Amino acid sequence: MDSVAEFIAKKCKAGKVIEIGIGFYTKIAEKLRELNVNVIVVDVNESSIKRARELGLEGYVDDIFNHSPEIYRGACCIYSIRPTPEMMPALLRLAKKLGVPLYIVPLTGDSPPKGMKLINYRGIPIYKWEP
Repeated sequence: MDSVAEFIAKKCKAGKVIEIGIGFYTKIAEKLRELNVNVIVVDVNESSIKRARELGLEGYVDDIFNHSPEIYRGACCIYSIRPTPEMMPALLRLAKKLGVPLYIVPLTGDSPPKGMKLINYRGIPIYKWEP
């Protein structure tokens, strides 16, 4: 998954990068931090955000379906790793509202919302929407 972090770092060079739905899989956010990317992590699960903060990541508890706009202000892109199918339309609505790119690494078999394009980056499928 280092390739995903490299892809995001190349695409989002300035501003903050926000991972939505981090859960307990922090590897990509940690790699982005190593690449000097200003990464912020978000999840509805308080325990996952507590764990992310223990690892030195900046994290916020937030619900993508009823999000707090101040967390996302100034974002240069958002991404999500294996979000639930129900989350994908909400992620796309947020990206469009913010006018920033959205990148989703899906679970095998998940379909993206309409308007997202499937690309292959070093063998990793990534759905993208770019304004």
